[in-house]
Amino acid sequence: VFISVTSVLNMSVFKDQFVLEDLIQELKKKSTALSFGPLQSNGHISVQGSFPAIKLLRDFLLLKAKSLPEKDKREGSQPHQRPRRRLQQHRLARETSNFVHDADDREKQVVVLDTDIYHYAKCFFPRTFLVNDDVVISDNTDGDITTVHIESAGSRSDAGQVLRVKEKIENQFVELHKDLGKERIYFEERTRDEKWRYEWACESLKSRYPYILIIPYDTHIDIIGNSSKIFEFTKEVSD
Repeated sequence: VFISVTSVLNMSVFKDQFVLEDLIQELKKKSTALSFGPLQSNGHISVQGSFPAIKLLRDFLLLKAKSLPEKDKREGSQPHQRPRRRLQQHRLARETSNFVHDADDREKQVVVLDTDIYHYAKCFFPRTFLVNDDVVISDNTDGDITTVHIESAGSRSDAGQVLRVKEKIENQFVELHKDLGKERIYFEERTRDEKWRYEWACESLKSRYPYILIIPYDTHIDIIGNSSKIFEFTKEVSD
């Protein structure tokens, strides 16, 4: 379910604002689930990992590109006028915390998650999405990807709370991504009675596999959990 993909990043847009080697090292520390290739002389670098992890990296780089001074953007043909400075870790946190503001000056953050992991976290780790009255969480699911929106409830809310909720969700996602897998039981060419028996078998075995998530659909059943456990569970259901 978590397919590994490869993307080539063009980091040359940052070369006159940051030391690229330092920026790459910072990305490696932030995105431990990804594998980075060597940095090429033209500023290109290959990255390999799960699609959701690469999506998070892309969103972070888009934020950083938006943070470049407007003067630097206008003077694209005059790189010698741009100051070169080394990347500071605390600066990353400040840039991320200033992600989006709406007309009411409310802080907003967005986290892109794999839909299966999102369902699993909502079921077994609901405290990950538990917030106080100062923060509002909403989600939008589009197939395999779920986008979680986090925003402050009002202009007086502590903007740092929104960022802390985002980081809590991301950290939980990384931990679950290491452990989770999915098995699928298809209902193609099965009678209604056979479908019912499969659903009954899943429910009857659930107590023996308390940390497995079962999601029934009209055409199949998705079984999400620890990779070895879901294999055992699926085999018992079929038997």
